[in-house]
Amino acid sequence: MTEHSPSTNDLAARMLAAYHRGDLATVLTLGEPLCTTEDGDETALLVLGAAQQSSNLLPEALGTFQWLVRRNPHLPEYWNNLSVVARQLGDLDTAEHALLQALALAPQETQIHYNLGLLYAQQQHWLQARQALLDAVQLVPGFVDARLQAAYACHRCGDNQGEEAMLAGVEAWPPQPAEQALLLATMLSAQGSHDNAFRVLSEAVMPEGQDAQVMSWRIAALRAAIYERSNQIERAQAELDRLPRDVLESTREHDAALTAALWQARAAIALRRGHADVAADLYERLLARSHTSDERATAAFGLAGSRSKQGRHQQAWEAAELAHAVQWDIARQLVPELTVKGSRPLAMSVHDVSHLEHDRWTTLSAPTSAQSPVFVVGFPRSGTTLLEQMLDSHPDFRSMDERGFVYELIDRMQAAGQSYPGDLAGMTQPEADQLRAIYAGMANRVVPDLGQRRLVDKNPLNMLCLPMIARLFPEARIILCLRHPCDVLLSCYMLPFRSPPFMVLCSSLQRLAEGYVQAFEHWYRQVEVFAPRVLEWRYESVVSRFDEHVARLGQFLDVDDTSPMARFAEHARAKGYISTPSYAQVTEGIHRKAVNRWHAYREKFEPVLPLLRPMMARLGYDE
Repeated sequence: MTEHSPSTNDLAARMLAAYHRGDLATVLTLGEPLCTTEDGDETALLVLGAAQQSSNLLPEALGTFQWLVRRNPHLPEYWNNLSVVARQLGDLDTAEHALLQALALAPQETQIHYNLGLLYAQQQHWLQARQALLDAVQLVPGFVDARLQAAYACHRCGDNQGEEAMLAGVEAWPPQPAEQALLLATMLSAQGSHDNAFRVLSEAVMPEGQDAQVMSWRIAALRAAIYERSNQIERAQAELDRLPRDVLESTREHDAALTAALWQARAAIALRRGHADVAADLYERLLARSHTSDERATAAFGLAGSRSKQGRHQQAWEAAELAHAVQWDIARQLVPELTVKGSRPLAMSVHDVSHLEHDRWTTLSAPTSAQSPVFVVGFPRSGTTLLEQMLDSHPDFRSMDERGFVYELIDRMQAAGQSYPGDLAGMTQPEADQLRAIYAGMANRVVPDLGQRRLVDKNPLNMLCLPMIARLFPEARIILCLRHPCDVLLSCYMLPFRSPPFMVLCSSLQRLAEGYVQAFEHWYRQVEVFAPRVLEWRYESVVSRFDEHVARLGQFLDVDDTSPMARFAEHARAKGYISTPSYAQVTEGIHRKAVNRWHAYREKFEPVLPLLRPMMARLGYDE
């Protein structure tokens, strides 16, 4: 840096003193001559740019910081400041370029990673946002703002494990600004941590002035949505009833976020109360004014469900098609490799163990059946949640909602440099014991009160992980849930899934049918190899002969008194949060409404029936 005259140094000192006093007008006045000189003091220019930014003179601030990076392109702080102002102006290309320059100069600077993550989030580039924010957290694990934003990026990417890891210790976080509190509470409620979600909302730092009132209404709308999602319909309605009628009815203009939150909550409650017409109207209005992909997909899926309840099947199908088109665009950004022709969203279905490979497995000691989890598997929407709640209602069992713990064990194995399932053959006793300990630790965090009860691990697509289950828990009882394949596929098609691979899988009946057949072909190949203890639990038979099948279930699990299982609907209502889309249906008890529902959409299924018929026959279903 060149030597400056005392008068120039004095100018910089006076500007800096004025800035610290909050006297931005003096800073701007003193700095005005710097805008026309080629050799201004860098400190003075930096103070001027900050004052211009604070005074909302953003184009002027952009010019000042551009001059600084030209003057000294090797200082990452200048590039970072330039990026912040460019992002405020909506010039996202300039902001990204500036941040990448800053990152190249200072790869260990946490704030640069954080700002880059925020920029990518603003652009809806969630994979890049996730990585940049995770990098910021890795550098400073206690950076709460970065953890929150990283959790949200993981949430948008369908990375449940990453989201949970970022929110670990959230109980100790300080109160959050209201906008961030809404994000945090939404994620916590999606994890079933409702007490924490409500606490975060109650502690939210509210904005000042008129914005505080609108924010309080948005918080009430989210509270109502959380209550609905946890099957507390009366409390959900009570939250909305506290709002002014003109706000609730949206008869005056409010911000878009408030309107969307209110309409979604009202529509969900209306549908739960059997008012499909009201719900459909609200979802249509929401769809017409949705600005983001998430809002459009939510509204379209809601409309599909409402139209289906009305018996307007063609309109229901059209709404679902629209929802999937929106989700396809989301998935194309998150998992582009799965959107090409011939991809397999259910990637685990190719990981087989042959008879010959199984013969090479070393002999290991393993838990007994009573010491092993009960695994509930099957294709999604086959009645797994219903069965889980039945088991959880019995005092001898404890479920942990839907968790990907078996998949996590496979990830751990691969992270250690081992191949799956090939290296299961040579697994040593200490390695197997370690994986079982990891599994037990993950389960204990979810159900610390397990005690002597038997753990129920309900994850439908664990049906694709039979090699890992057979290696760690060879004596485990496994219950395969079955339902008419066409009813299963229709239910999957009509509902939203957050997992990007499942967005791709459910994007058309053709992909769903292919995935269904691949999953069951894999299952039967592995059942032939491992011969596990399996009970087939057929939804239609359970509906028609409930007591008989509950007795069979008791015999399979060595349970004498199965009477508590009959009260599963009451148990589910009392339990509150259930993570799967079946959270509402399982509170209604046993009924036949979901049997042969696909008949109303028969013409839509005609193209995929030839693909499904061989598997339908194998499973014991006809048309």
